[in-house]
Amino acid sequence: MGANLPSRRGRGRRAPMADINVTPLVDVMLVLLIIFMVTAPLLTAGVPVNLPESRAKALDQEQEPVQVAIDDAGRIFVNDNELTEAQLPDALAEIATANATGEPPAILVRADRTTNYGKFMSVMGELNRAGLNRVSLVTLGASER
Repeated sequence: MGANLPSRRGRGRRAPMADINVTPLVDVMLVLLIIFMVTAPLLTAGVPVNLPESRAKALDQEQEPVQVAIDDAGRIFVNDNELTEAQLPDALAEIATANATGEPPAILVRADRTTNYGKFMSVMGELNRAGLNRVSLVTLGASER
């Protein structure tokens, strides 16, 4: 009539588990990897531009640069907001004065390879007139072809 209860030998403590179950960790890491792989292409600039190629190295950036883009139709975008040529000087003047440190922000210019050179130079002239002289031209690197 006695119940089969496990006998308690020793001090009543359980022995520590020597195995670490890494399966849940691997599952979580694989899910995070898939999420980053899916979202990484979406983090690029929103204006589709066919960039020219260059062998220059990428620049290190301290603060978030302002992106100016000219697409194949000649439309001008400042940080994904489309502007006319008449609106561009006011928008650039606002960007030049909005920085709290007093130093003008870095400007990244992305222009389609089929963009009219006159259109490109008029945008560059407006950037210079607004006092935005830290201008970098964005191209495709040799490894991004």
